Amino acid sequence: MKTILVVDDEQNIRFLYKEELEDEGYQVSVAATGEEALKILDTKTPDLIVLDIKMPGMDGIELMRKIKEDKGDIPIVLCSAYGRYKQDFRVWASDAYVVKSADLTELKLTVKEIFNQRQAG
Repeated sequence: MKTILVVDDEQNIRFLYKEELEDEGYQVSVAATGEEALKILDTKTPDLIVLDIKMPGMDGIELMRKIKEDKGDIPIVLCSAYGRYKQDFRVWASDAYVVKSADLTELKLTVKEIFNQRQAG
């Protein structure tokens, strides 16, 4: 079973993503902060990370940089309610970028595509 770590400071988003992704057949862990995510990553390595950009303290871009330095090749899907981040070159290091929405179809398709690409590659 593929594992996913969801990192978002909003409790409702964490709950929604966890429920929806578990319905898709994934095992999902959640973290509310970048620091909490790093503690989880010390003990286990998920197959994919869904990461909010705007969080208090360590933001998602800084966390992504640390993860890429420490863990290497874990695919990362950045999520933000703000489409303007797509233009920020720092998000290009992510494997995908999804604008937050109540409809999680795009997120679920993106996760599935990444896993399919990794399996084929």
